[in-house]
Amino acid sequence: MAVDLSGKVAAITGATSGIGEATARAFASAGATVALAGRREDRLTAVAERIAADGGRAEAFPTDVADEAAARAFVERARPSAWAGWTCWSTTRA
Repeated sequence: MAVDLSGKVAAITGATSGIGEATARAFASAGATVALAGRREDRLTAVAERIAADGGRAEAFPTDVADEAAARAFVERARPSAWAGWTCWSTTRA
């Protein structure tokens, strides 16, 4: 079953590799705009560039979600002006 996420925004944490990267790519390929969070800026940028090269929309937000202030700042920078269509997917471990 195909899922259409066009017009949705998804915040993906742990997006620099593994399950986080795969999740970000899957959401983007389904049409969502993805806001990517991760600690390694170079890898995060590379993931965003790969998504864009595949026709998706992604923005990288270097963030350490273990830091509460940084995590809150990510949400504030990444969320759309209206909460409609917003989802968050965390692939980081506590």
